This record gives sequence, structure tokens and C-alpha cells, in this order.
Amino acid sequence: MTQNRIAENSQNIEVNEDFEVITQVLVKITKLTPEQIKPHLDSMVERLRKLKGTPAYKTTPEERSRAFREWAQNHDRNTTLLSDYAVSRESIYDESIF
Repeated sequence: MTQNRIAENSQNIEVNEDFEVITQVLVKITKLTPEQIKPHLDSMVERLRKLKGTPAYKTTPEERSRAFREWAQNHDRNTTLLSDYAVSRESIYDESIF
């Protein structure tokens, strides 16, 4: 039993080190503080762990709907939206084609 506990502790240390590395990478990428990043990282990991279970095609429409709503609620509502031009046909395709 002691060896199991040692193995668990060793695994937890490795996971904590991995989280620290990921957090530091996200700090560099986003310019946010570790305190700002950690709640989002924890939330993402929790969602990913839930995905491990059932493939989407084996879930009910209600489960997919709930998962989509949870995903959508985790996004910042103050994100700058794209302009009408940015999503227009003219900005996507070369005008010489028309």
C-alpha cells in the first residue's frame, strides 16, 4: 500500500509540474497572469475529462445541446466582434474573380 501511495504522489507531482509548464506557456501567449489563467485551465481540463467518456454520436440531442451551451457560456461576451466587411464575400475572395 505504501508503494501505491508513493506512485500516486509521484504522478501528482508530474501532473502539477505539467500544469505549471502549461500555465507559463499561456502566460507568454496571452500576457495574462497565472491567477487569471488557472481557473480557465482548470475548467478546460475538467471539460476534457468529461469528453473522455461517451463519443458525441452516442449522446442524446439534449446532452449535445447542454454541452454546447456550457461551451458557449465559457466564452467572454466582451470579445470584439468581426466587422461586416471582415466576414463579407469581398474580403474573403479575390475581387478579380468576379
